[in-house]
Amino acid sequence: MSGILTEQNLIWRARARAVAEKVVRPLAAKYDRLQEYPWDIKEAIAKAGLMGVWIPEEYGGAGGGVIDLCICVEELSRACGGVGVLYAVNALGTFPVLVGGTEEQKHRFLRPIAKGEKLISFGLSEKFAGSDAASLRATAVRDGDFYVLNGEKKWNTNGGAADIYTVFAVTDPGSKSRRTSAIMVEKGTPGFRIGKVEDKMGIRCVPVVEIHFEDCRVPVKNLLGEVPGMGFKHAMMTLDKARPGVAAQAVGLAQGALEYAMVYAGYREQFGAPISSFQMIQGMLADMATKVEAARNLVYVAALAVDRGEPNVSKLSAMCKLFATDTAMEVTTNAVQIFGGYGYMRDYPIEKYMRDAKITQIYEGTNQVQRMVVARSLIKESLGLKHLLDFIPKEIQKGVNDPETLKRLAEETANALDVPTHHS
Repeated sequence: MSGILTEQNLIWRARARAVAEKVVRPLAAKYDRLQEYPWDIKEAIAKAGLMGVWIPEEYGGAGGGVIDLCICVEELSRACGGVGVLYAVNALGTFPVLVGGTEEQKHRFLRPIAKGEKLISFGLSEKFAGSDAASLRATAVRDGDFYVLNGEKKWNTNGGAADIYTVFAVTDPGSKSRRTSAIMVEKGTPGFRIGKVEDKMGIRCVPVVEIHFEDCRVPVKNLLGEVPGMGFKHAMMTLDKARPGVAAQAVGLAQGALEYAMVYAGYREQFGAPISSFQMIQGMLADMATKVEAARNLVYVAALAVDRGEPNVSKLSAMCKLFATDTAMEVTTNAVQIFGGYGYMRDYPIEKYMRDAKITQIYEGTNQVQRMVVARSLIKESLGLKHLLDFIPKEIQKGVNDPETLKRLAEETANALDVPTHHS
């Protein structure tokens, strides 16, 4: 990876890895069992200066990019996938501000996040609007100097722990292209409350909750960009920037599971030899390692493309999210298999990796949606490749597409369209 990563990237990697090994790994099982927010881990991450890695220096951050975010997420996720998303979700919540906020909003909301003083959350999904983000039902109605929010949000990661919420709501029900807006809601605002706290299979140390709005009055100055109707655009731009982060979480989980499997395979003996000497196990480990490395490279390439503002980052972001998260699920499942019966036991560390990996295939766009994004991009690209048709043999079948048949069909179509007009 030395040809891709800069010296600064490697510094962030070393710093994140130190926190992961010294603080996160020893506490991962505890917070998974308790399903509590690990404030001590969060403080260690903040103390290491990691909370504002991706935020520009002018807004109090370190001035890194999505590539630096991904490196840190990967390292934290090697030790605990839940901590990886606990960290990454702060980027998810801030990206709408970075892509659509005013200068005043960027200073007001990003500075405390960068310092680690506040946490932020991202409120897009609803019970009946997950992949279909255009079908939101939560509303924000203008009332003088306020917007009045009513409705619910589902799957709100970091909810309850966060101080600031980037909430997407309908501001113009009659519009198709400018139906929604993003509004920044602060904890403690009257009419805002936390609802159901989800009991999750994985990533248990970070809360996922419902949030409810009941005549919640938010100042107009909190409307992102101070121009209504830009919410869907801000959400899609955000997901393009954020998906490499989810992919990096998956890479970290896969790498961590692979490392445990490698060590265990060398330690566990059967038939008088360590199982790492068996060809079957060697083949599994080789395939696992190859896919992890391929996923890592794809994630880094996508992250760098986002940072450079390259065109068509949607395809690359979708590709890396799709491939890395599928890889994570495969690798963590195989790692459990290598552990055998012990891999199924909660007092062994490996089953947690599989539980944490599963959600990466679902949130921030299911992998079915990612395949749609990639396929649509490929179809558009194919329009610029029509010259390749000259090199593909064209089959002719009499009565279907031979010259005489085509001429006859053209004449019949022309005659059918030549209908005389009758005037009364």
